[in-house]
Amino acid sequence: MSQSRSDLMVQRLRTMQAAAPHIEASAVVSVDGLIMASALTTDIEEDRVSAMSAAMLSLGERIANELGRGSLEQVYIRGDAGFIVLTSVGKEAVITALASQEAKLGLVFLEMRRASEDLVKLVG
Repeated sequence: MSQSRSDLMVQRLRTMQAAAPHIEASAVVSVDGLIMASALTTDIEEDRVSAMSAAMLSLGERIANELGRGSLEQVYIRGDAGFIVLTSVGKEAVITALASQEAKLGLVFLEMRRASEDLVKLVG
């Protein structure tokens, strides 16, 4: 039995999390704010993550455009308990990753970029 697109996306998210172990949770969210695939922990509300991810993506795109910074590639948020990183997956989706405070951001960015390159084939 072949795997669904959603299952393949979840598998890719888990591979990304294994390669960058400080990524605690991740999801693929459509630009409309709908969860396409999720490797979130049970204490995180998918609907909340998807809505906020879409809002941040939209705002980031607007800021990048208005300030002449080109097309948006990534949104990065640093809190005292860790990081939230959003990376575009083509024009239709975004990967949202939650990383711990100890995360090596270079590794997180690298693995998210690699996952994005793979996921763009599944999103379209």
